[in-house]
Amino acid sequence: MKIKNIAQSEPLKLDELVTVSEGQIVSRTLAQNGHVSLTLFAFAKGEEISTHASGGDALVTVFEGKAKITVGGKEFIVKGGESILMPANVSHALEAIEDFKMSLTVVF
Repeated sequence: MKIKNIAQSEPLKLDELVTVSEGQIVSRTLAQNGHVSLTLFAFAKGEEISTHASGGDALVTVFEGKAKITVGGKEFIVKGGESILMPANVSHALEAIEDFKMSLTVVF
């Protein structure tokens, strides 16, 4: 597996690779196979991903902005510079409190 959709061998600002667009969730997949998934997201305020569970551990790292992330029924406010691990097979959801950008790494 290779990492795709980004320049190689040069410094990058991952948060600049996705742009917030009103009323949308924008994503850019960097890698995906049966072992790992790496995706960048930009959420407009109010956008959300409804409750679901993943077959792998999912690590969210927020670059900027703020989101309400619910893991196993418990709500957390996660903001720029913070991360949260959502364990495999535990229900979780996400809602943008304000425009925000994040990376999502899922390890299966």
